[in-house]
Amino acid sequence: MPIDVKEIVVISGKGGTGKTSITAAFAALAENAVLADCDVDAADLHLILKPDVCETHDFSGGKVARVRADVCIGCGRCAEVCRFDAVRLADASTEVLAQTYAVDPVLCEGCSVCAHFCPVQAIDFADAINGQWFLSETRFGPLVHARLGIAEENSGKLVSLIRKEAKRIAEERDEAYIIVDGSPGIGCPVIASITGADLVVVVTEPTLSGEHDLARVLDLAAHFGIPALVCVNKWDINPEVTRRIEATVIERGVNLAGRITYDPVVTQAQVAGQSIPEYDRGSVRDQLARLWQVVQRKLEKNNEHKET
Repeated sequence: MPIDVKEIVVISGKGGTGKTSITAAFAALAENAVLADCDVDAADLHLILKPDVCETHDFSGGKVARVRADVCIGCGRCAEVCRFDAVRLADASTEVLAQTYAVDPVLCEGCSVCAHFCPVQAIDFADAINGQWFLSETRFGPLVHARLGIAEENSGKLVSLIRKEAKRIAEERDEAYIIVDGSPGIGCPVIASITGADLVVVVTEPTLSGEHDLARVLDLAAHFGIPALVCVNKWDINPEVTRRIEATVIERGVNLAGRITYDPVVTQAQVAGQSIPEYDRGSVRDQLARLWQVVQRKLEKNNEHKET
């Protein structure tokens, strides 16, 4: 009977809260996990995990139009119907026409209107390559990660693809966990990261922006019915705000997972390219180990609740 894989997504309301460092710590502490970096717009988990890439695949999240100059009759109908101003006169010419039309791939939104209205069917509508995704091995287990192209969109589709591949690998290898480094904020890639997950671990910091954005991301998790734990990172830089955050979290009926103190050892571990449990044997490592235990207990409790 295949193992019941549990998916844990580490997210944050804003960037810079320590989300990736905590994800890497979980990767080091878990003994049987598949890892996934779903922060595809600014992926950085690989900087700590140093993956050996086994497979590289192109990612196509949409389509882009391309005018065939040898067929184009220069009527300009495509430019008339394009509401994104992506069609322009091209420098290229044919033996018949002084100028033809071309599509700017950066401005093209892939709506296909130009191809639909072209009277001579001179416009191809092909898959656009928006980035790449990778299957890798790390010292902590397999990693699925990606790199979205510069100024490319469809990050939500890429996140969904990464999670699908991570789940496939976990089921094939009978791994107990999928540990996901999610995106900050509440946008499309975050929604794609948490939908259907077993648990989200929300990392926040005791600042006004951290407090504000934590509320938004908890609202998002509640909207999709995803159980949440909250961890206050660098809690001791502002104990007053930390207490206020924790009081608010309790009032919302959300479980507190723990606190992590501010310590230069975190930066030192990053510089060394290591996770904190590998680099440190002090209090921060102990706090992260307790946090991972809380996550495991929460998953067990949720599972018991489902069974009853």
